[in-house]
Amino acid sequence: MAFNPINWILGFFSLDIGIDLGTANTLVHVRDKGIVINEPSWVAIDKRSRRVIVVGGTPAVGQVAKEMAGRTPKDVVVVRPLRDGVISEFEITEEILAYFISKTHEQSIVPLPRPRVVVGVPSGVTEVEQRAVNDAAVLAGAREVHLIEEPTASAIAVGLPINQVGGSVIVDIGGGTSEITVFSMGGIVTSRSLRVAGDEMDLAVLEFIRYKYNLLIGERMAEQVKMTIGSAFPLKEEKTMTVRGRNLVTGLPETLELSSVEIREALSDTVEQIVKAAREVVDDIPPEMVSDLMDNGVCLCGGGALLQGLAERLTEELKVRAWIAEDPMTCVARGAGMVLENMDEYGYLLLQLD
Repeated sequence: MAFNPINWILGFFSLDIGIDLGTANTLVHVRDKGIVINEPSWVAIDKRSRRVIVVGGTPAVGQVAKEMAGRTPKDVVVVRPLRDGVISEFEITEEILAYFISKTHEQSIVPLPRPRVVVGVPSGVTEVEQRAVNDAAVLAGAREVHLIEEPTASAIAVGLPINQVGGSVIVDIGGGTSEITVFSMGGIVTSRSLRVAGDEMDLAVLEFIRYKYNLLIGERMAEQVKMTIGSAFPLKEEKTMTVRGRNLVTGLPETLELSSVEIREALSDTVEQIVKAAREVVDDIPPEMVSDLMDNGVCLCGGGALLQGLAERLTEELKVRAWIAEDPMTCVARGAGMVLENMDEYGYLLLQLD
């Protein structure tokens, strides 16, 4: 890349940022400031122009857009431009990145930021998908873009000894993908990436309520049910929650009380797929690493790690202690930020685009 003195000067005053461009949420980490943005990856767009609409002088991106879901006029639609951890709407993803990069620099003295950016991507993405993320970030205003696999970024944030001899296992459950990875000596020993995660859990809850009770609820309500009473393992005290929706038989509004036992049943198939993948990864671990696994346990991160009882379920299934990372939702963004701060130490972990 040719040297551009203007970009260099702007970049000198810009904030280097780590981004977790997630299917469900986008998080931005800034050096010495921590997580400065944590918003849903939702955008409200005009159906005809496919441009982001403006509400009260602010682009309808993030939490503003999510609050609008299901409540918009017919010429406006609320979308998520990422599905299963990859870009499905390129131009809209570019606008999301541009908005969040600009919002991050609101207090900066540079009106047009040109930051260095490290973006976390699922380990299973193709080179074409990697290129799409890279190009979207460049078009959004980044002067330099690097990509890192999400499990690797999470492991760095958690402080797992991935550069040392010995196995470290991380289970990263996001909105669109679940990834189970074993690290040793700075490399990946074995891994599994499946496009089954938080979104599928929400859909499972929605469909369970629809088919069992003929009640139609929205995606946001399904997510709230999952987060409030969803579980992967029997709870010490089972919970209940009241939901509202439309009865598919009468067409009228209806209120229903659900129990955590029912929602655990609804989530069972999705949880079992994740547990099965983790079991397969553990089965692939070389015998010499078994003692490392028993010493270090299995680290859970990502928003899906917050599902009640998941750590207990994995502990029972794998016969190894599973534990939840501190602030699991922010691990990818924090890890990406740490890479920017220590390029000499972690630079070799970045993905290389041809």
